Amino acid sequence: MIITVKSKAQTELIDITSRIQDMVVSAGIGQGICMLYVPHTTAAITINESADPSVKGDILMILNKIIPWEAGYRHLEGNSPAHIKSTIVGPSELIAVENDRLVLGTWQGIFFCEFDGPRTRKVHVRFVKEKFQE
Repeated sequence: MIITVKSKAQTELIDITSRIQDMVVSAGIGQGICMLYVPHTTAAITINESADPSVKGDILMILNKIIPWEAGYRHLEGNSPAHIKSTIVGPSELIAVENDRLVLGTWQGIFFCEFDGPRTRKVHVRFVKEKFQE
């Protein structure tokens, strides 16, 4: 399964938790694992606090500070910072599923990380159902 994510800014964290949770319920896997994969070299996926929107801003502020847009990069396409950020954050997440619910902490959410937007992107979603459930 694939979901489409449309970013509106060059760097942006987009909460996709509810979309993924809806897919978990629709799949009816009960117990298992949800695998999320971003097939883009300038985007990523992460889990972090979703209750306070300032956390997203803080993450982007620091990533932009330590990986500035202008720094004499050699990549001719001009988006080296996006490649570096996506490497640091990573292209995938594994999340446990129990009783058709993502196992996330109270404040956790799933974020698509755009580092070279605005663009239309994809997130691949796969489920592995536990073979033996109690």
